[in-house]
Amino acid sequence: MVRRSGLAENTHGLGAHDHACWRYEEAREFHAHVREFLSDGLARGYRVWYTASGDVTALAGDLRGIDGIDEALASGAAQVSSLDTQYPVGAPIDPAAQVRAYAEATQEALAAGFTGLRVAADCTPLVGTPEQLDAFARYEHLVDHYMTSSPLSGMCGYASDAVDEQAFGQVACMHPNTNSPSPGFRLYAAGDDGTALGGETDLVPGELFSLALVRAGLRPRDGRIVLEAGGLEFLDHNSLLRLAGHAADRDALLVLRTSWPGAARLVDLLDLTNVRVEAAS
Repeated sequence: MVRRSGLAENTHGLGAHDHACWRYEEAREFHAHVREFLSDGLARGYRVWYTASGDVTALAGDLRGIDGIDEALASGAAQVSSLDTQYPVGAPIDPAAQVRAYAEATQEALAAGFTGLRVAADCTPLVGTPEQLDAFARYEHLVDHYMTSSPLSGMCGYASDAVDEQAFGQVACMHPNTNSPSPGFRLYAAGDDGTALGGETDLVPGELFSLALVRAGLRPRDGRIVLEAGGLEFLDHNSLLRLAGHAADRDALLVLRTSWPGAARLVDLLDLTNVRVEAAS
């Protein structure tokens, strides 16, 4: 299983397990990246699915420009659905139920002879309230774990005029890929039910980092919480203290697997006895 992680300038070349968070200012800009993402999926033999708020016919029009899109829509290789009919307005989603729904759709695609499922969604209407935002951020991390072992790839769009930077950061940090430098760090799924930490934490509000740790459901396994941090570029002392505190509250040893040279020195300086630094594989 190979996944991309980091800052993404476009959606071309994302693989069967990749997951990108996309902040946009103009709808036409987002639609262009949706077409790029789904066109690439069709070329790879995936069933592709586009969902957003609005009339289904109008949403299908957003896909005009993809080679063979009419035939794909007619055959079921491409599908379009409206969020307006899928979710009650203003209600938070059930994260586990949403993952099950995408797991079923992925298996249906495989059974129909496709190599996987690729979904582009404008998630803006699903994070409008604090309750919705909390549920959806938890879902983003949960579905990311499913993606590591199944051929489901996703692109999640958020309109900047409706989702402010603080709210966007809460969902963006749960993705391995994003087109925005904010919030700077990424807490996403790794193989074998693991969790990875990438990016930089020095400019991140502490409460956002702590919230992400809780939403990711970081729990001990055999007395340890292991973070695969091969993509970590910088870890500030406050974030490390929050990581250590999260592990201590759960009576666990934090194992940080990283190539960042400052990690071990920082652990020594802070005298963190429940943190161990190991070399990233």
